[in-house]
Amino acid sequence: QVQVVESGGGLVQPGGSLRLSCAVSASTLDSHTIAWFRQAPGKEREGVSCIGGKDGEAYYADSVKGRFTVSRDIAKNTVDLQMNNLKPEDTAVYYCAVGRVLLIKLWPFIETEYEYWGQGTQVTVSS
Repeated sequence: QVQVVESGGGLVQPGGSLRLSCAVSASTLDSHTIAWFRQAPGKEREGVSCIGGKDGEAYYADSVKGRFTVSRDIAKNTVDLQMNNLKPEDTAVYYCAVGRVLLIKLWPFIETEYEYWGQGTQVTVSS
């Protein structure tokens, strides 16, 4: 069983930054895709960003391109999400997920392909 733990959420003003971190219990970063999803109140969960296991290539939802950056540290089994220029619409619970994605270049955020999930961390963007 792979344990996934998120950290780094909090309250930030619009235009501010936060860095989320995802710690994975097993050495899976070079063989699995690690993704960040989020779910805002009253909305469906959506994919935000992911980083591929084999080549470390990053993928982003259009809504966060240019503002969010995903990175990984294979030695530490961690994946970070640097979030800059945050907007109120970024307010959500952010989840880290681990899985094997079949066609990552086409469909990087199919939830059923992610086997292990964290409990989530709250990000609130408000003045």
